Amino acid sequence: MISNVLGALGRKLRESLIGLGLATRMFFSILQASAGLWRRPRLITDQIHFIGNYSLVIIGVSGLFVGCVLGLQGYYTLNKYGSEQALGLLVALSLVRELGPVVTALLFAGRAGTSLTAEIGLMKAGEQLSAMEMMAVNPLQRVVAPRFWAGVAAMPMLAALFSALGVFGGYLVGVKLIGVDEGAFWSQMQGGVDVWLDIANGVLKSVVFGVAVTFVAVWQGYEAQPTPEGVARATTRTVVISSLAVLALDFLLTALMFS
Repeated sequence: MISNVLGALGRKLRESLIGLGLATRMFFSILQASAGLWRRPRLITDQIHFIGNYSLVIIGVSGLFVGCVLGLQGYYTLNKYGSEQALGLLVALSLVRELGPVVTALLFAGRAGTSLTAEIGLMKAGEQLSAMEMMAVNPLQRVVAPRFWAGVAAMPMLAALFSALGVFGGYLVGVKLIGVDEGAFWSQMQGGVDVWLDIANGVLKSVVFGVAVTFVAVWQGYEAQPTPEGVARATTRTVVISSLAVLALDFLLTALMFS
């Protein structure tokens, strides 16, 4: 009984290490294939437009309502201590530091990440990637690398949109609905949010999350079994692995940035 359990754990650990090694090798292969990609920037810009449109609506609407909820909860909490004038600062710091990058990355993984995985997986199932190799076209350079860099570039812009609409939602609830002083709302925010300590660290987080989520998406699509069931399982793994990676990276980055 014990030997069977240990054997199963050993096989699982070996498979995980093999997968990690293959993923690392593919990551560096993507970086190597990207060397000549910048001579054709249209490949990246088209994918940025494509990926951004996938996630624009859900991220914008989510950011607005998250800001509204922050405005309500923040006011009720600050009002107990007579500090409701700091509502703008609370909303801005919560969005810029944490909620903006993290929630954007989770929504991006569920919307654009799964689309990337399914797209590449279906290209593999339809033998389009094999056809490219037969025509001496590198699939990593033509298919995978543009989507990877487009996801990395789109994530900070989507996170900025999320945070901006979140602040606007907090303003609507706090100032227009509840009646917090408008001047205090904006002045507290302006005086308390630091460009380098808060905004730049939030942008850095979103870039790191963009690398992690987009790489997981293209990796799962590229390594998916060329069957409908294999592509479906790959899209599920994309959401699960990306979400766990974002939360783990958020803890590590927060500990390093704000310790």
